[in-house]
Amino acid sequence: MSIATLISSIDADITKLQQARALLDGAATPVAKKRGRPAKAAGAAAGAVKTAAKPVKKMRTLSPEGRARIAAAAKARWAAVKKAAKK
Repeated sequence: MSIATLISSIDADITKLQQARALLDGAATPVAKKRGRPAKAAGAAAGAVKTAAKPVKKMRTLSPEGRARIAAAAKARWAAVKKAAKK
């Protein structure tokens, strides 16, 4: 056997092995990526790799006094806008 035939047979074996690996990896049938935000199931599957889940944050509530202060400030702003519009 000559060196050229050995090299060509090795190259043929390499291409066969690469094709077999691509089939096993699933790279032979590429999946087109969808645009936009991924679905929850896909996000959960991707997040399953992480070891620990993040704790769920509690919703913060606004006290009645705080709500009243915000309402008073909004009324004062709108009063200033209306006063400026009259001039």
